[in-house]
Amino acid sequence: MSEQIKQIAIRIKELREISGMSPENLASELGVTPETYIKYESGCADIPVSFLYEVANKFNVELTAILTGDNPKLHTYCLVRKDKGIAVNRRTEYGYQHLAYNFLHKKAEPFMVTVEPDSDNTPIHMNSHPGQEFNYVLEGSLKIIINGHELSLNEGDSLFFDSSANHGMKALNGKTAHFLAVIL
Repeated sequence: MSEQIKQIAIRIKELREISGMSPENLASELGVTPETYIKYESGCADIPVSFLYEVANKFNVELTAILTGDNPKLHTYCLVRKDKGIAVNRRTEYGYQHLAYNFLHKKAEPFMVTVEPDSDNTPIHMNSHPGQEFNYVLEGSLKIIINGHELSLNEGDSLFFDSSANHGMKALNGKTAHFLAVIL
């Protein structure tokens, strides 16, 4: 696993230990098996951003603190120049750039998401997390599945949905897709 994932795993473990929770209890509260949680906490498995968001909410910390080890500091505005967001490199299916990583007390988590094309036979990785999500396609086309409903989104299309519903996506037409995702 990457050094970034290992550092994130250490932060998750520290939050759990400080709170006095067992891995099994936290896994149950976050809706994953204890085995999956142990893999996340040990840095032996990719950690979904949705899971990190749930951990941040559980422990009342900023997602940025889990991702980077630093707390956000800005109150009035946070300017992030093109391609300068905090990269969250966890798995090959999606690339994330956090677009408001240094703003304190955010009410939403905005990401620039890149989905690389893969074979048509590759299964779509599904996930879910509390809250709502807004996606706006900037470039390319996406197949999105939400609770078994299949949708196609093209450049300029947007989608707002209950993110507790099982959802996943893949790039279409053999081309990379870029979209803005805002998690509420």
